[in-house]
Amino acid sequence: MKESGYFKDKVIIVTGASSGIGLASARLFGSLGAKVVMAARRLDKLEELASSVAPSGNVLCVKCDVSVESDCKALVDAAVARFGGIDILVNNAGLSMRAMFKDLDLKVIHSLMDVNFWGTVNCTKYALPYLLERKGQVAGVISIAGYSALPARTGYSSSKYAIRGFLDTIRIEHLKDGLNVLVFAPGYTSSNVRNAALTADGSAQGETPLDEDKLMSAEQCAMHLAKALRKRKSECILTGLGKATVIAHRLFPRLTDRITYKFIAREANSPFK
Repeated sequence: MKESGYFKDKVIIVTGASSGIGLASARLFGSLGAKVVMAARRLDKLEELASSVAPSGNVLCVKCDVSVESDCKALVDAAVARFGGIDILVNNAGLSMRAMFKDLDLKVIHSLMDVNFWGTVNCTKYALPYLLERKGQVAGVISIAGYSALPARTGYSSSKYAIRGFLDTIRIEHLKDGLNVLVFAPGYTSSNVRNAALTADGSAQGETPLDEDKLMSAEQCAMHLAKALRKRKSECILTGLGKATVIAHRLFPRLTDRITYKFIAREANSPFK
């Protein structure tokens, strides 16, 4: 693939690297010769997966809760101590939810913002000096829900909108510094995120309302991410449905609201019912 030469020996931090898009991306980067720093809350799981990502000399596992600022600083410090710098930061760690706002304990939205938004801010803050040294890249994995809101996902959509605003601002601030900032928006992708999604009281949903086998695989999503990074894109919106949704939301917002309502109402065990 064309990406193979581009990623060789680049130092790449991937948060949320223990499953889903994060793990698939870490494996892809490792296969392309990158030095991969895998971050997640469970160090034991990362260490079990490390051999599938890259040779031991090219992979570093770091326990990191991205909602904790000191963990994010320690992650960056560990990456620099081991590999001497950072070329790419992929802010992928994320949490979802599924409940109507009227039924929601506000701690759920706080949790979503802490992990999704503040996790991106925390990691970017400490990695930024090193990324600027190498004219590197920072990427944020958001969602189509960061362009067109999803009902029963108030915390999720809000956090993804916030990430997009944050990254777009960082891009403008460093327009003359050689830093590339990528907003990466997958559509529905097969992963564990819906099983771990929080319900109204903050407990995990434990199951997915979607047929995961019919969704884009995490590996396909990782390929798109690598291609967007190689081309130093500022934005990448995936799937035909995702692109159509973003355009429709801009041009026909009220119609898009009605279509989205009907789409979510058809989900298994929809909160609308």
